Amino acid sequence: MEPFVRLEAVALPIARPNVDTDQIVPARYLQKPRSDDFGRYLFRDARFRADGSEQPDFILNRAPYRDARIVVAERNFACGSSREHAVWALHDYGFRAAIAPSFGDIFASNALKNGFLPIVLPAPVVTALLGQLAAQPGARLTIDLPAQNVVAPDGSVHPFDVDPFAKHCLLEGLDEIDYTLSLLPAIEAYEARLPREGA
Repeated sequence: MEPFVRLEAVALPIARPNVDTDQIVPARYLQKPRSDDFGRYLFRDARFRADGSEQPDFILNRAPYRDARIVVAERNFACGSSREHAVWALHDYGFRAAIAPSFGDIFASNALKNGFLPIVLPAPVVTALLGQLAAQPGARLTIDLPAQNVVAPDGSVHPFDVDPFAKHCLLEGLDEIDYTLSLLPAIEAYEARLPREGA
């Protein structure tokens, strides 16, 4: 995975609560292999018409937001079913983080395992961020993971919490398998100390 240290990027405002995982990636794409580009399916039914042409009114199809890498959303973002595909769709499109007052619990867990950072900030802070982003389309946020803070377009700084193990893995660009392999010398040393059968 790509390490996540400091991200300064355009933020996509989604000023609606309860955006569920079926809206993020429709169920008909769940049989696709992980090797597929799930970014093509992100918000598919909202982004595109039935003929495959873009819906010009959908926010991600507007020029200021096409290269956004941070989502700022209302409460309960990515609620609903437990599909890991929702994280894949966001990640494959280019998003690395989302900020909201709350997330679907399983989504938050899946996100951290896939190099995607879900940041919980107080509802009034998120409301203020959404207001700034609406007033300045294409405005950028900065996420500093080592310092655990978000810098808003107006310069205000907002701290956030993150699980220490998840933070380590994000900073180092490790998934769970990579982390286990990083412990291989210690595992082999331990096994070498174990008594052998028949000895």
